[in-house]
Amino acid sequence: MESIVKQSLLYDFYGELLTEHQRTVYEDVVFNDMSLAEIAEEQGISRQGVHDLIKRCDKILSGYEEKLHLISKFQKTREMVGEIHCLTQKFQETKNMDLIHQIEQISSDIIEL
Repeated sequence: MESIVKQSLLYDFYGELLTEHQRTVYEDVVFNDMSLAEIAEEQGISRQGVHDLIKRCDKILSGYEEKLHLISKFQKTREMVGEIHCLTQKFQETKNMDLIHQIEQISSDIIEL
């Protein structure tokens, strides 16, 4: 997964668990595309301090995902809903009842996630 995409997903799911200062700096790097020097000047800390804070936040957020697996469950659920969507379209065309059984199985699997 591309670094910025991964950081964005981690932040979307777990960002509220960071401190206000960590969130501000992390948002500036990930969402506002600011350089470390720009953030350092704005926050009144060193460039190295910003770098270390970002690395620490990445580690914290990745640790939450390792423990909770919310992103992987979300991605799996999206994939399964996509399958249901395709099967529903096929059912509308064919009226094949076997497709309904597949849809029921996938929806049961989603509930179990």
